[in-house]
Amino acid sequence: MILKINEAVAFIRSQYNEQPVVGIVLGSGLGSFTSEISIEKEIPYSAIPHFPVSTVEGHSGKLILGELSGKKVIAMAGRFHYYEGYAANEIVFPIRVMKYLGIKTLLLSNAAGGVNTDYKVGDIMIISDHISQFTPNPLIGKNEKEFGPRFPDMSEAYSKALIQKARAIAAAKGIDIKQGVYVSVTGPTFETRAEYKMIQVLGGDAVGMSTVQEVIAANHMQIPCFAISVITDVGIREEENVITHEEVLEAAKHAEPKLTHIFKELIAGL
Repeated sequence: MILKINEAVAFIRSQYNEQPVVGIVLGSGLGSFTSEISIEKEIPYSAIPHFPVSTVEGHSGKLILGELSGKKVIAMAGRFHYYEGYAANEIVFPIRVMKYLGIKTLLLSNAAGGVNTDYKVGDIMIISDHISQFTPNPLIGKNEKEFGPRFPDMSEAYSKALIQKARAIAAAKGIDIKQGVYVSVTGPTFETRAEYKMIQVLGGDAVGMSTVQEVIAANHMQIPCFAISVITDVGIREEENVITHEEVLEAAKHAEPKLTHIFKELIAGL
């Protein structure tokens, strides 16, 4: 694994010689955020040695390198999911690459289903904690000591300091923001009504098919994380409607300006 990471890092550095300090992972329908970056280099995933390739609509599949809010950043316009057929260690490969490129902070976003009955479509939720038991842990297998300890602590998977700063940024802008627990599932099916209710009973506020494995890998390497879910559908509902991926992408598009403001200000304050 470390050899593959070094080869990917060497290739990216051959294309771009600045050191990014912030890594950004963009979820479904949130790729327009990259227009805020002063782009200095774009690299398709397919060109990077050992990199997976994104196969989902709403994920463009390229690394964006440049400057945002006065900081050098590297953004993933499109992430990888277990339901695409990738193993957990493949999903987090880009996170490890970003660490070796020099990032000190990781910001993540996703589109999620609302489980908390107070949530509505278009809300944004800061992830304060997660439940990961429904997806394979990316650290299963031989531990690479270069990355971190065999049994990493996850009591503060999401940085409390970054959460506090983000809440202050949202309050100053008048952005209504939620905070809650994200539950990760494999997908690609949206949850049944019974599954949504189970997740609610377990203490989840939102549910999605990404993020958690990336955060586990980042914590393994001592990278502070901050993550936001855009609530793009509501799972616990009375009417007999169905959820489509197109509706998820549309809801994410409308909520994106709020997420963009928080990310930009957060990066500026790092």
